[in-house]
Amino acid sequence: MFLKDYLKIFSGSGNAELAGAVCKYLGIPPGGAKIERFADGEKVIRVEDDVRGRDCFVMQSTCRPVDENLVELLIYLDCLRRASASRITAVVPYFGYARQDRKDEGRVPITAKLVANLITNAGADRVLAIDLHAAQVQGFFDIPVDHLSGELVLSKYFRDKKISNLTVVSPDVGNMKIASRYADRLGGELAIVNKKRVSGSEAIAQELIGDVKGRNIVMCDDIIATAGTICSAARLVKERGAEDIYIGATHGVFAGQALERLKKAPIDEIVVTDTIPLTPAAQKCGDIKVLTVSSMLDEAIKRIHRNESVSNLFTDY
Repeated sequence: MFLKDYLKIFSGSGNAELAGAVCKYLGIPPGGAKIERFADGEKVIRVEDDVRGRDCFVMQSTCRPVDENLVELLIYLDCLRRASASRITAVVPYFGYARQDRKDEGRVPITAKLVANLITNAGADRVLAIDLHAAQVQGFFDIPVDHLSGELVLSKYFRDKKISNLTVVSPDVGNMKIASRYADRLGGELAIVNKKRVSGSEAIAQELIGDVKGRNIVMCDDIIATAGTICSAARLVKERGAEDIYIGATHGVFAGQALERLKKAPIDEIVVTDTIPLTPAAQKCGDIKVLTVSSMLDEAIKRIHRNESVSNLFTDY
């Protein structure tokens, strides 16, 4: 069969624009499906294409509304399984609940594992995700997981800017390995911020390891949620004499007071990818630039479809 006949890509409501861009890169039309509701609000999905024996990919970011988008993904997977698809891959650019990956206190759930079980039991044969927040979440699945990184897209953008006197700053100790890779890719020095968590939405940058005086700063993380960590770190490096400050993140969640905090922080540019559609409020914020991960997903989907190595993508991209 030709690629367009055997490969099918279906889009959920979570990020239809990204799914459309991936289909455009691949040169195939989006899979035909209708997402409707019963009178009581329950969703029903009807796949209109013949998927028997096809290699099917369902693209759905489980961003806000998180629970609704997650349930929609599960329904999609079940629908394709019952329609006799040959292989079903859940493409989850943003994987909700990934931050709840361990029991850090008594009587709390590990929802990352719960969601992994739900996706597997719903009918997925494999998962393709971007920056799961914690790499160990891959081990929560009993099916193959291809884990991509927005670092490929973000580092290329900052490298093309040719930032002089560059220092890559890790906004917290846990992000040190990622910051080190950015420093290697961009050819800059490395500095680390030590923070203290005050609450679930607020963190205070206490100390800086490294010299940033007179340096331009790139600070990257996998996610900007409430922006407490990144804004506190930006203020600290500015106090220590930093010049321009650039912020990069794969997932722009921008929850709670994030946008207000970012506007007040000494940040010159904020760069995120399109794993999550920007909220209307975020779209009005002129300092946020959005990079697309569509070409990276396109290449990964082609390699999965052809049973080729996806790990080589990190060197070939």
